Amino acid sequence: MEQISVFDIFKIGVGPSSSHTMGPWRAAQQFIQQFVAAPGIHEIKRLKVDLYGSLAKTGKGHGTDIAVLLGLSGEDPVTIPVHLIDDKIAGIHATQTLNINGIQVVSFDPTNDLIFHMNESLPGHPNAMTLTVTFLNETVKSDTYYSIGGGFVVKEGEEINFSIDQKQLPYPIESAADLKRWCEQENASIAEIVLKNELSWRTKEETISGCMEIWDVMRECVFRGVTNEGILPGGLNVKRRAAEMSRKLLNGISCKDSRDFLEQIKTGSNMFQNTLNWVSCFALAVNEENASFGRVVTAPTNGAAGVIPAVLMYYICFAGGSDEKNIVKFMTVAAEIGSIFKKRSTISAAMGGCQAEIGVSSSMAAAALTECLGGNPEQAMMAAEIAMEHHLGLTCDPIGGLVQIPCIERNTMGAIKAITACQLALQGNPSSAKVSLDGVIKTMWETAMDMNQKYKETSDGGLATNIPVNISEC
Repeated sequence: MEQISVFDIFKIGVGPSSSHTMGPWRAAQQFIQQFVAAPGIHEIKRLKVDLYGSLAKTGKGHGTDIAVLLGLSGEDPVTIPVHLIDDKIAGIHATQTLNINGIQVVSFDPTNDLIFHMNESLPGHPNAMTLTVTFLNETVKSDTYYSIGGGFVVKEGEEINFSIDQKQLPYPIESAADLKRWCEQENASIAEIVLKNELSWRTKEETISGCMEIWDVMRECVFRGVTNEGILPGGLNVKRRAAEMSRKLLNGISCKDSRDFLEQIKTGSNMFQNTLNWVSCFALAVNEENASFGRVVTAPTNGAAGVIPAVLMYYICFAGGSDEKNIVKFMTVAAEIGSIFKKRSTISAAMGGCQAEIGVSSSMAAAALTECLGGNPEQAMMAAEIAMEHHLGLTCDPIGGLVQIPCIERNTMGAIKAITACQLALQGNPSSAKVSLDGVIKTMWETAMDMNQKYKETSDGGLATNIPVNISEC
């Protein structure tokens, strides 16, 4: 049974896509790292990258080429100053060289050495890439990697590369039924079960600290999103909206930092319409940052990164959830629901369409908010089921291969649906529910298998083919 930590589901990184940006970035890092020892990076003479399937079809719009080049250069998505990304990539193109891991400079022409195979797929997964090095002695080494969603990467012939060691947990969870059983047996909340499992990898204090670090990145991302204005990159000329919305909602009040921003919202008008507007504003802010190669938290993907922060911001600003204990509870519950979806279905749009991204993130947020507002584990899982039930069959059809239209607005919908699902669950009786969380997850997977491939992050169907756009601009 695969074991997934809170920090496998929530990962700090760079937009716009967890599967097309973060995953290839990590794959490139892993590939190069194996040569730090013998035969040595200094022995590398040439390097070639081949992208297949969905990574090729929407790779340009998702920044796959940029991510791979940065990963091969030794940059890390958690720490790289995002404002330097454009200059670093421009330097590679200008010099026609690549400084591998910051150690070995080799000739590298991105046009000829990084190839998008638009009409070719590999059998392991729609998101596939092969990296090849040629050494000074003319020997060749190639590895194929699959980016399976949420920043998770699998090397062909190996297991998933998790951030933590696989251990026997005190409360192993493969399904919602398992989670329900443990909660009943221990008379514990979902958050309590998750925290006990996390002790297998780190102390409780370290888990709490890690969750608060994730929240800090989310909060700062929202604030950057309501501060930055202009046009999103890529050629679609999509205008940022979050900053203007925020100004109107704050009646022109300026905020010196993200914490001040939260306090201003808390003390402002809590009218129903304003609350809804703020939730949409939070989600827009995050995903506008994501579309601009900003720093975001994968939750569980980058394309759906705005849902969790938007609902958590709602909880903090409008439902009194600002203390550390409540934020950690929200994070741990959301992560556990996300991990169950990953184990029993998918969190990859290339496998399951947008139901695997926005649908899963909405379910995660719904369950977390429900437990934080006093719901029991059964009600939290009921909320997760309701949220996914109303995302079943959602396609992934990004216009121009960019994580912008309809992706950014879909985060607002996912956040609003999560809050609605929570309210329905809190007023409902789980014992009378006709659909279980496991049942809806099974249905989601079956729907994913039945879905036409063109609706799975290829830009070959749906809005991507029915809205006029000059793809060459993107």
